[in-house]
Amino acid sequence: MNNQRPPITLKTLPSWLLIALVWLISKLPLRLIRLIGAFFGIILWALARQRRFVALTNLRLCFPDMPDSERKKLVLKHCIRFAQAVLDRSLMWFASEKRIRRIVRQHNEERLYSDDGRPTLVLAPHFVGLDATGTRASMMGSWISMYAKQKNPVLNYMLLHGRSRFTNPVLVSRQDGLLKVVKAMKRGTPFYYLPDQDFGAKDAVFAPFFGFPAATVTGVSRLAQLTNARVIAIVSKMVPDGYESYYTEAWENFPGASVEEDTARMNQFIESWVLQMPDQYFWLHKRFKTRPEGEPSVYGKHHR
Repeated sequence: MNNQRPPITLKTLPSWLLIALVWLISKLPLRLIRLIGAFFGIILWALARQRRFVALTNLRLCFPDMPDSERKKLVLKHCIRFAQAVLDRSLMWFASEKRIRRIVRQHNEERLYSDDGRPTLVLAPHFVGLDATGTRASMMGSWISMYAKQKNPVLNYMLLHGRSRFTNPVLVSRQDGLLKVVKAMKRGTPFYYLPDQDFGAKDAVFAPFFGFPAATVTGVSRLAQLTNARVIAIVSKMVPDGYESYYTEAWENFPGASVEEDTARMNQFIESWVLQMPDQYFWLHKRFKTRPEGEPSVYGKHHR
């Protein structure tokens, strides 16, 4: 991986000043970081009208029986959790390994390792603690991780730096495809996979998510077939004093009879965790952006 630090120039100076601020935030107690995050979360809820509309639309589709007032409260809670997690990233980039281990606690991490030598695919749903859990998991050894290249070179550098502080990961951009992932998995490197967003109709099927069809990538099923991998999940939960990361047992009888059934099963698994902490799932994302041919956008004029 080539991740050279961008030089400080007039163009990159504002970004580096922002990174310096993030470094300063990392020196604060977690309680104070969370308090600042809550403040910014309220601002996000108040000013980001389009994203607020997206979140409310997602909740309306997933929980049609929920009163509007409850949806609005839930979106506010989510904006606060989201902003807090963004500021917590300062710790993942700059805090010591000892501090991160204290803040991000793992449960049943022995489930990551297989007795039969099979590759491991680790499903990581989009809860707000995703980055914290990923950083803590990286302390266990090398992982495969996919990323989206950022236009801002400083941000791109910091995102990759944050993922490679404690190990030498196999980082694959979404533009590179899955061939590099398959090769690394067959060598025994676990794959930290985030397949629960709308990436378009390519390599996706419309699987129900809380009963509403969602374009869902089929990578979990197809990679399990290609590599004979066992599939487990790691779920992150934000708590007042940090995060709890839960490794699940390997899924039985997976892959199953069809890619469609496997993908629906993945969504059902994510649903079960969303119900436990609905304010922590990434509702700001346009999860239902891609529609079956002929269906209108569920986001109306806000769809871009």
